[in-house]
Amino acid sequence: MQVLGIVGPSDSGKTTLVERLADRLADRGRVATVKHLKTEPTVDTEGKDTARHRAAGADATYGITDDAGWFATGAERSLTGTLDELAADHDYCLVEGYSDRPLPTVALGGRDHAGETVATAAEADAVDLDSVIAALDDLEPYESLGSLVAEVKRSPDARYAGAVATFTGRVRAQDGPDDEPTEHLEFEKYDGVAEDRLATIREELEARDGVQEVRMHHRTGVVEAGEDIVFVVVLAGHRREAFETVEDGIDRLKDEVPLFKKEVTVDDTFWSHERPER
Repeated sequence: MQVLGIVGPSDSGKTTLVERLADRLADRGRVATVKHLKTEPTVDTEGKDTARHRAAGADATYGITDDAGWFATGAERSLTGTLDELAADHDYCLVEGYSDRPLPTVALGGRDHAGETVATAAEADAVDLDSVIAALDDLEPYESLGSLVAEVKRSPDARYAGAVATFTGRVRAQDGPDDEPTEHLEFEKYDGVAEDRLATIREELEARDGVQEVRMHHRTGVVEAGEDIVFVVVLAGHRREAFETVEDGIDRLKDEVPLFKKEVTVDDTFWSHERPER
């Protein structure tokens, strides 16, 4: 799933831009929208933001407040959890607001933001939709465990599979009660080389007897404590080859793929490969 943030002042037309992009992207795949809410809205009131998102072509719309409430059900929901869920069956997600989250972003009206800049403009009407959509398709997709499991299950060889095995690595807040708490990790990859190594590992693992599909994904950028970092998913004929391939997959990913980790604790910031052993 390709994710795009849209931020700006209230008078910049950011909801209008979400509508225009949703209308265009709906011809290319399934679109979801998420809006950062300051107050609880009346659900899908005609003319209001979430109703406008849906009318423009979004298959699903969510509004999320800062206290993790979301419109329509009142259940607790975070932005990360929402994106993880949507990634399994949507091609695009447009996120309105959340300027503090590290999402690829279209920034209107000079709004500061934490993510990669895709485009800037004074207001929505000045945004070139063609260039934004082209840039969006070139971005690294947002993957979750659910999206990778759904992908391997769509394999033409799924009829031969009796097992799906997975591994999920997450940001550990502490090694022990006396350890400095980790606030977040930041990952960078050696572009081009990392993708080639992952493709080679996947090809070699899928060549094993009884293994139908392998998917591996490592997130880059900022990953907060408690959030997921890396996934390995294996579709196989039986549990034994599925488990063995998952273990070999994560071991090879960590050993062979050039990824660099910066750790931010409450007291320190350091690249893991530069910190001396303690």
